[in-house]
Amino acid sequence: MKTRITVTIIFFFSTFFLTATCFSQTSLKGKIVDSLTNQPLIGAIIFISDINAGTTSDSVGEYQLTNLPTGSFVVTVSYLGFITRSQLLNLSKNEVIHFALPETIIESKEAIVTGVSKAMEAQRSPLSIQLIGTATLLQTTSTNIVDALAHQAGISQITTGGSISKPVIRGLGYNRVVIVNDGIRQEGQQWGDEHGLELDEQSVGKVEVLKGPASLSYGADAMAGVINFIDNPMVPNGTLQGKVNTNYQTNNGLSAFGANAAMNKNHMIASLAGSLKTAHSYQNKLDGYVFNSGFSEKSLKAGIGINKKWGYSHLTYSFYEIQPGLVEGTRDSATGKFTK
Repeated sequence: MKTRITVTIIFFFSTFFLTATCFSQTSLKGKIVDSLTNQPLIGAIIFISDINAGTTSDSVGEYQLTNLPTGSFVVTVSYLGFITRSQLLNLSKNEVIHFALPETIIESKEAIVTGVSKAMEAQRSPLSIQLIGTATLLQTTSTNIVDALAHQAGISQITTGGSISKPVIRGLGYNRVVIVNDGIRQEGQQWGDEHGLELDEQSVGKVEVLKGPASLSYGADAMAGVINFIDNPMVPNGTLQGKVNTNYQTNNGLSAFGANAAMNKNHMIASLAGSLKTAHSYQNKLDGYVFNSGFSEKSLKAGIGINKKWGYSHLTYSFYEIQPGLVEGTRDSATGKFTK
């Protein structure tokens, strides 16, 4: 039995996004409609990743972003069942921009806006970039987030019991795969077999998987690719949101509980996410219950920040603890049965 405790404090109070005229105030407003019927899209998301600002459209499809710095930014507009649009805007004054989204069943990949890099056209990108949303992760039966990702094409895993999973991209893993969590590299999983990802899966909003060499952007370790875990997006100003989910699996008695909450008032933001997970030894047809394969896990992530016209600054605290059961023993060469 081993215990791993990781406490990470990410403090970049002096990380500001500045432009030459950063103290000039601009605004962006407009309307988001269905391009076919011209009906307003209620609750459409408009987001500017470079300055971490966003909002949703109201009951008549109108949106408004205020207190923005001047400069050129990629604005992304998305709505469930419609093609996501990304557009480069030069904000030098108060702008009124309307968006018309065409309906679709399969999301178009005309543009990709990554979490830690600038926008790129999919046709010109030399890498295969796959975006996996929260809905896909929740709908996939798994014991951890890497287990859920392993159901995607080109991604597999190396597991130690039911608690530790290490990602493998196209046959390469360990120090050939870079893990990025909320913009910070996580390197603990690159070494020993018993070192998995140390992150709170309840705080993950989406996952970007870059398949192929990404050494120019992420360093020599990114020989196989990069898995980028992106936090839940910031809620619009004047909003308080919360979510609770539970999970139970019969094979190993896994029971999990997770909750997160976020608020944004007067451009002051705060978020809190946590989870508890326990499981006893799993079973299979040959061995029955596999000795010492249970585990327990708990995690917590909290953050506060401020978003103003000069930029933004966020403080994040992350805690993760796992008590894994490590399966030890051999199989009898004659009967194939597991011996402790």
